[in-house]
Amino acid sequence: MSRKVPVAIVGANGYSGEELCAILARHPAVSIAAVTSRQHAGKPAGGVLPRLSGVGDFSQLLFTEPAIDSLLGCGAEFFFLALPHGLAAEYAVPLWEAGKRVIDLSADFRLRDAGIYREFYGEEHPAPQLLSEAVYGLPELHRGSIRAAKLVGSAGCYPTSILLPLVPLIKAGLIDVSDIAVASASGVSGAGRKAETALLFGECNESLRAYGLPKHRHLSEIEQELSLAASSRVMISFTPHLAPMTRGIHTTIFTRLAAGVSPESILPALQMAYANEPFVRVSTNLPDTKHVTGTNFCDISARFDARTGRLILLSAEDNLVKGAAGQAVQNFNLMAGLDETAGLL
Repeated sequence: MSRKVPVAIVGANGYSGEELCAILARHPAVSIAAVTSRQHAGKPAGGVLPRLSGVGDFSQLLFTEPAIDSLLGCGAEFFFLALPHGLAAEYAVPLWEAGKRVIDLSADFRLRDAGIYREFYGEEHPAPQLLSEAVYGLPELHRGSIRAAKLVGSAGCYPTSILLPLVPLIKAGLIDVSDIAVASASGVSGAGRKAETALLFGECNESLRAYGLPKHRHLSEIEQELSLAASSRVMISFTPHLAPMTRGIHTTIFTRLAAGVSPESILPALQMAYANEPFVRVSTNLPDTKHVTGTNFCDISARFDARTGRLILLSAEDNLVKGAAGQAVQNFNLMAGLDETAGLL
């Protein structure tokens, strides 16, 4: 049997952390060296996450305190940081300095500009010296750079659902980048595992509401990547919604075709762009969160509204998998030189 890659999951008891544990516990080329949680330190991992009880060696693990010294001594070569923004950088810096390879699921290393981070997150970036070292972790856009990276800022859930439909069309000059509006709906797990009145069942069930207007934090990385694709500044309107479901993201994008572009060229262009991508499915079917739940797929389709002259792009993904843990593992597979689909299909 080939050598398994030792990894550690820092912050393993949140929704994204639990999903990471679920994927990595079954990953054929991974051994989990450590799982951390201040709240559950000393407890058996299988007891804290009963869905994974009896899965491989996971049940034999104990949650530990996330102390840097113990992390550096646990034998892991790769570290997944499933922590809030700001806190993640406190671990990324010493791990990176020690030569470890880091996949950060927070927003700390998604942006290239510390000033943009300050604008959207309302605080100074905790480690601006590493922004130039980090790679934006959306494999379909930056696969080559991810392979060689020591630090990857794994792409956010909303940005993934928006960037995958738009970027190929922008690069091909098929749409008008001056006119893009987006409406997305996310399951409640996207807010994280925390006790807040707005996230209680009685508040969310049978209700749909917008939030984060007019400047949701994810706009920063969305516009960064769209601007890179267009080689010019791109600004969009983005309205996220909280949907009465546990997981999943559905995104609808409204834009216009570039001059002289035929509506019939859009779906073939997307199909060609993603023909060899293992986790992007383009079809004539309208995307449905039901069909991506628990998977690392992003489903994409398109329609043209001849009456208004607008192009409508649609996507669906699982916010905890392709939008978080699965994406992080896809990045890890690339960094570790493994089959990109390992543990994900």
